Amino acid sequence: MSKGAVSLVEELRSRTDLQITELFLLRPDLTAPVPTDFSALSARATSAPSLVRALEGLNKFQYQILEAITALDESITIEILMKATEPAAKEAVDDLWKRALIYYDKKILRTPRAIREMLGSQPAGLGPISLNVINFPILESAPPLAKEILKRLTWGPPKGAIGDRKKTGKAVDWLIENNFLIKVDNEHVALPREVGIYLRGGKIHQELFIKPAKVLGDSLKNKEIDLAAIAAISNILRWIAELMDFWSEETPIALRTGGLGARDLKKAALHLGVDESCAAFVVEVAFLAGLIAIESNDAILPSPQFDLWQMKSPESQWEEIASLWLISSRVVGLITRGQSRGIAPLGSELDRIWAQRIRRLILSVLEKNPNICVAVESAKDWIDWLAPSRRGASLHHDFIEWTLSESEWLGITGRGALSSFGEKLLTGASDLNIDKSLPKAIDHILIQADYTAIAPGPLTVEIARILSTFADIESRGSATVYRFSEGSIRRGLDHGHSGDEIKKFLQKTSKTPLPQPLEYLIADASKRHGKLRVGYANTYIRCEDTSTISQIISDKRLEHLRLREIAPGVLISESESADALEELRNNGYLPSLESNSGSVLAAPKERRSKVRARPPRNITDIAISEPSIIEAAVRSLRAGERATGAKSLTRDLPRNTANETLAILKKCIEEGSTISIGYADTNGGVSSRVIDPISVAMGNLIATDHGNKSVTEFKISRITGVSPI
Repeated sequence: MSKGAVSLVEELRSRTDLQITELFLLRPDLTAPVPTDFSALSARATSAPSLVRALEGLNKFQYQILEAITALDESITIEILMKATEPAAKEAVDDLWKRALIYYDKKILRTPRAIREMLGSQPAGLGPISLNVINFPILESAPPLAKEILKRLTWGPPKGAIGDRKKTGKAVDWLIENNFLIKVDNEHVALPREVGIYLRGGKIHQELFIKPAKVLGDSLKNKEIDLAAIAAISNILRWIAELMDFWSEETPIALRTGGLGARDLKKAALHLGVDESCAAFVVEVAFLAGLIAIESNDAILPSPQFDLWQMKSPESQWEEIASLWLISSRVVGLITRGQSRGIAPLGSELDRIWAQRIRRLILSVLEKNPNICVAVESAKDWIDWLAPSRRGASLHHDFIEWTLSESEWLGITGRGALSSFGEKLLTGASDLNIDKSLPKAIDHILIQADYTAIAPGPLTVEIARILSTFADIESRGSATVYRFSEGSIRRGLDHGHSGDEIKKFLQKTSKTPLPQPLEYLIADASKRHGKLRVGYANTYIRCEDTSTISQIISDKRLEHLRLREIAPGVLISESESADALEELRNNGYLPSLESNSGSVLAAPKERRSKVRARPPRNITDIAISEPSIIEAAVRSLRAGERATGAKSLTRDLPRNTANETLAILKKCIEEGSTISIGYADTNGGVSSRVIDPISVAMGNLIATDHGNKSVTEFKISRITGVSPI
């Protein structure tokens, strides 16, 4: 560690390659792009965007020590700092130095001016620096009310209103006259920083948080955690499949502003049997995995990728969606947040650049406290310690709650504690043990006499998909209950299944006989289906049964359709055919859609988008580069620094002829010296290169270029000048 630099640039220049590598690892944004020299590195390291990222990487104790350094006089030493804080401050100072947030001027600790400006004029709740000499011993003779005023201002905020001058006038005047208060304006005063530190007993903070508070929560056994987690994993995979099948039947339309409408989100939540926040999460996870595509006509459909996804093992499916969630920049909780308006699933307003980093911090709390169902408030305390600079952000604590809920829905946690599946995912294990833990899929159901069927386990994909077209899920759990109704059978008929096909499928799949009431329900729905037809002529409705037509005309629930009979058995309406079809179905009729030729239109069994899915792009902080890239960045920085140091020499080099340049190069090769050359490119521009010449042959110079550490060939005719370094 260099302790003789008088500026950050010199301090950085004196660091070893290993120390620069450590700086780039701690602050990866400094390598994007690689700075040309140490002056550029210093400028970038003290720029506002880079400092914001650097401060977000500090824990609470490191942040407090940085506050203390900025609050104390600029000529402080490590000994003075430890006296004003804690002996443990030495370790925090080392961390701050590694991040180039402080540097040493001999033994004096320095911070870049930009740091002081960023931390504000009241670090640690201390006031402005006084320009006057303060006589502290006379405080013993201060008026009692003056002492009370100082006591209230000691731990901040340091600024106060004067209030009623009749009650405080003499006390305030005494404090101002003796420089214990600074008059800000006619109504406000401020406690000078020196007085605040004196009243605090020489300390900067009332309490230093060297370590996070002890985590609170119930202790659980591994088996309890994993049982809850594997149930959640089974649920999330089933929810995604059910949602995609549902949207292939009843396709939602994206909003004009983009995203899924509130009405369609509510329908999806009702279909899945979950609340809207969970439904929004399922939608977003499917979107991240590319299972959803939005067509040019704004139809939201399952993409062809969904069929490929279903062919994968459950472990592969889960690993894919969980991994995408870990790195996602989308904050799903915003969708159902009361203060958020106009934010919808699949929309572009959900991205937050900090989401991935804070999500990983939250999960690290669970990793460090295995088998503990971490209480939400305790998790918030930990994150406040790990990321104190974000503590005041409006979404900070909300995001912690959302992340804990989402990790539970995914099965990364079970009953609030990190599961073995989640732990293996976070550590990058190849075998997550999910396939072995999930119950095997079954190929049968048990039909009951009350129009229900029980699936005693997870159904195979094909059976679940067919069954969902003409049966509604009533309850979920280890066994799923399906209910048959007139509406669900009608849906199956709309999707091209005949009554006989439905009956044969149930007889084949059920291990119990088909009850007669259910047979009658299927037969009756099949007989009535299609009698009433809705077509395109904005809109016409026709039916051979005149009594049904009469019933529709007299039905007050359909008055808003403005139906008018133009011929026996034929009605017309101003509404769209799709709206008329939905209204008739909702009011107990069983219409079918009719084509222009008069034939019944059946909905496709499996609708898929014809366009390629476009999952959202993650917007994140700059990721840590590979070690090889950082090593190359350090080499490039050193070469750039040498080139910068040689620039003045290069500018002053005379325009040598090729023969003169050749003679100088041969001499440098014999001496083995490092040189700086001016080299002209094909456009006539001249750049500085720092090289180690190796040999000269056939009008070319072979040398090692310090910029890329590779052997490079230079044309001697393009070398404008040579200067030893």
